[in-house]
Amino acid sequence: MRTVEVLFDKQSLVDRALELVLAKLRSTLEKRDRATIVLAGGSTPKPLYEALAGQDLPWDKLHVFWGDERYVPPDDPDSNQRMARLAWLDRVPIPAANIHPFPTQAGNPETDANSYETHLRQFFGLSEKDFPVFDLILLGMGDDGHTASLFPHTEAVQVCDRAVAVGNKDGQPRLTLSVPTINLAECVIFLVAGENKREALSHVFSSDPDTDAYPAAIVEPLEGELWWLLDAAAGAEVEKG
Repeated sequence: MRTVEVLFDKQSLVDRALELVLAKLRSTLEKRDRATIVLAGGSTPKPLYEALAGQDLPWDKLHVFWGDERYVPPDDPDSNQRMARLAWLDRVPIPAANIHPFPTQAGNPETDANSYETHLRQFFGLSEKDFPVFDLILLGMGDDGHTASLFPHTEAVQVCDRAVAVGNKDGQPRLTLSVPTINLAECVIFLVAGENKREALSHVFSSDPDTDAYPAAIVEPLEGELWWLLDAAAGAEVEKG
């Protein structure tokens, strides 16, 4: 079931996201001895990560993954891992073993995608045919309707037999969780800000969206929660509807 909230501004969006993330992590840890969260890249979630750095959480029970990564070294300014580490992870006492970034240094995206697939299967104790089930996945959306590194009209959008796929943006490789992996999550939260997202949102929220052209529309958790948090600039048309 999709829940859409249009918040007054970006700060309100971040505040609401923080509230939901903390509630989900804490409810998960009441039931199990660990919680898994998948992080999004981009500028919108950065203040959320900075806010999480100031929270009192049982860091040894939290395991952090990423939804996608540019195929660059971890210290590259464009690295999603680097951004999250600087904003959050390097500022809290989370064990190094609890941080699970995409590998990007084999010199071959397919090799690194296979390595991450193997890592996920080992972490979750999966057979070759099973997919991981994350407690919480954070996603953003580009003005072209992409999410994670699932870009319009690319092969990665169609991958359904693997947990990890190789994405492509303008000829540049990315690593990304696949659609089936995202849709098995217990909770998915989109954070979308900015007027430039309005047109894509109108397609994503249409009654019969073209999911190949607007991949964010294909995110529909099979049994989990789906939240769309929009600031007023992004969600103005949605709010009118």
